[in-house]
Amino acid sequence: MKALVINCTLKRAPEPSNTGALAGVVAERLEKDGVEVEVLRAVDLNIEPGVTSEPVREGDVWPGVHDKLLDAEILVTASPTRLGRPSSVAWGHPLWGRVLERMDALMSETDDEGRPVAYNRVAGVVVTGNEDGAHHVISEISGALADLGCTIPGQAWTYWHLGPGPGPDHLDDERGRDWSHRTGRAMAANLFGVASALAARPVSAPPG
Repeated sequence: MKALVINCTLKRAPEPSNTGALAGVVAERLEKDGVEVEVLRAVDLNIEPGVTSEPVREGDVWPGVHDKLLDAEILVTASPTRLGRPSSVAWGHPLWGRVLERMDALMSETDDEGRPVAYNRVAGVVVTGNEDGAHHVISEISGALADLGCTIPGQAWTYWHLGPGPGPDHLDDERGRDWSHRTGRAMAANLFGVASALAARPVSAPPG
């Protein structure tokens, strides 16, 4: 079984990513269950704005990311909060179309059995930030992934923040980390459990 973690931090490698650190807890637990995990930092990739799986222009790497999505049974989207909302890298913006905007094309793609290609894949969300808004970000991203056809297990998310307003970052403050990490491990277990169930009994194509 494979999992793809897309870290939508605004920080380019090798700068430490708070969101990546919490997503790493989820990835580590998945690996303990035998899942092969790949992590992408989207901001380091040339993902052009658009709503197609094909390259928008020369150098657009989205088709490769698209292939990795379809090769994975588990998808984890990780995003910091910005003004209580997902980062521009996670959620398309008129100027910064990124991950979820490009994933919109999955809605019109089907497999050999006529199922939307996102069927029989599970998805979850990781959020960090020094301001409130985590549940809003989780609901926005989870709702979009469900629209695509992904299955969202119960408690398929974890987050970290220390309340409204400015504050420290996840990597700079131990407070709240134990809860976030426990929740992240539970998230990973739920994703693996439901992905295993779908592998054993896949969802069929919707009735015509």
